[in-house]
Amino acid sequence: MAQHGLRVPEIDTGRPHSARIYDYLLGGKDNYQVDQQAGDELLAAAPQERVGARANRAFLERAVRHVVGRGLRQILDIGAGLPHSPNVHEVALELAADVRVAYVDNDPIVTAHADALLRSSDAISVALADLRDPRALLDHPGVRDAIDFDEPVALLLVSVLHFLTDAQHPERVVATLRDALPPGSFLVLSHATGDFADCSGARAVYNRAAAPLNLRSRAEIERYLDGFELVEPGLVQVPSWRPEIPPTTTTAGVGIYGAVARKTG
Repeated sequence: MAQHGLRVPEIDTGRPHSARIYDYLLGGKDNYQVDQQAGDELLAAAPQERVGARANRAFLERAVRHVVGRGLRQILDIGAGLPHSPNVHEVALELAADVRVAYVDNDPIVTAHADALLRSSDAISVALADLRDPRALLDHPGVRDAIDFDEPVALLLVSVLHFLTDAQHPERVVATLRDALPPGSFLVLSHATGDFADCSGARAVYNRAAAPLNLRSRAEIERYLDGFELVEPGLVQVPSWRPEIPPTTTTAGVGIYGAVARKTG
């Protein structure tokens, strides 16, 4: 596994972190008491959050299977978060042995865990880089080691754009990434929304964490898909994106939209 820009992080266990809260909601062990407390506060304020986290993860797995099934052999996972099995590369490699995956995150805690837990495969690269500087991210050696931008790429932006404020210009960030992709590439996107439930309690919890939560409407999220052709069923709640079994009524309040879209030109 290639590794670049990694360092032993100074872990702040006095402040919750979004990646570790997500890990806790998924039942993982790479979290601390402060993250567990924040997760419990989150669930008290918004009981659907654990269902939403699991539905989002299941959407990611289905979307990865879809793009690999369409012949893509390169995956750029930005805002990858803490490793949680089955990881993206595990899902992809079950379908195609020649898939390469670049995991990118701006948190050294995440990249340190990735270095420790994902080093078993030469098909994996890990880069410490920041989505807010997409040009530097695209040029990072840890990305370039795994990704050839002359060939189609599956770009994963799963539950990461909602940690960018409007002042950080997420539309511009996505456009820069889109423009680096050749035709035939795919975008896999998910984003939190307040369209289906009152999320003020959840926002309050994340506002005390390392990154605030920026909820956006369906219309706002659609803008990130400019230049892409949506794969059916389009931009929908993540449990409704090509479910393997019909979603149950318990997923009705899941406040996460998801989509897979193809760059045609």
